[in-house]
Amino acid sequence: MESSNIFREITPLSNEDCFVIIDRTKTSFTYPIHVHPDYELNFVENAKGSKRIVGDSSEEIEDLELCLIGNEKLEHGWIDNKLNGGLIHEITIQFHPDLFFEGLLNKRQFYSISVMLDNAKRGIVFSRQAIEKVKERLKSLSDNNSGFYSVIELICILHDLSIDENYRILCNSTFTDDEESSESRRVQKAISYLHSNYQNEIHLKDVADNVGMSVASFSRFMKKRTGKNFVEYLNDLRIGFASRYLVNSTQTISEISYACGYNNLSNFNRIFKQRKGTTPKEFRENYSKMRKLV
Repeated sequence: MESSNIFREITPLSNEDCFVIIDRTKTSFTYPIHVHPDYELNFVENAKGSKRIVGDSSEEIEDLELCLIGNEKLEHGWIDNKLNGGLIHEITIQFHPDLFFEGLLNKRQFYSISVMLDNAKRGIVFSRQAIEKVKERLKSLSDNNSGFYSVIELICILHDLSIDENYRILCNSTFTDDEESSESRRVQKAISYLHSNYQNEIHLKDVADNVGMSVASFSRFMKKRTGKNFVEYLNDLRIGFASRYLVNSTQTISEISYACGYNNLSNFNRIFKQRKGTTPKEFRENYSKMRKLV
């Protein structure tokens, strides 16, 4: 929930840029508690004893701090608190909410980033191990942030942060009052369930029960959030795994079919061709030829 007297920041991020970096040194925190529409990744070094405020979370920080905010209504900021002098180094990266369009976030390779961005609606603080892993890259990115490869590096950094198993969500969900965030967590829970069980027989009711929804409600929900109905999403997931097995294993097509949840080989062949434009056998042969050419 956003207070009426919270300062609304107008960020320097333009519509022509993917992201912007502000790199500064200072002796104290003077910027007020604020909100803004853009995602913000904030790195703070040498500010032990100061305090981070994110929504209803207020914590004293250590000498290394990395926080991700992704909610235009979530007030946040840093205050001096018990800061004992010295030179603070702060790197702030702000990027558009649509840097990752929805179609991309629905892909398996971006799953962890999708979950992280959703969790960032309540604020995230990363573990020291994750911060140590990316801090020099953040500093390097600050020095080289204008070209195409800087965007790729930012995405790589975000990916590495997204697989930090020890990051913490800061703000209570009831404080943010974010219905969309609650829906996103449900769809991610459903997707996680499908990723863990795609090789088994799965019915729509199984997934609906897993996320605590009726079959009819979940069916509408799945279509709204992924652009696909349940059967379409499950088939795309299974065919994706099947393609990987065809390329990277010596299993027979029949074995792959069963490993990916298809109990009928002809049905597998039909669905594979619908989605890939080729049969599993042709797909494997074509890929093998390409590898030999390379």
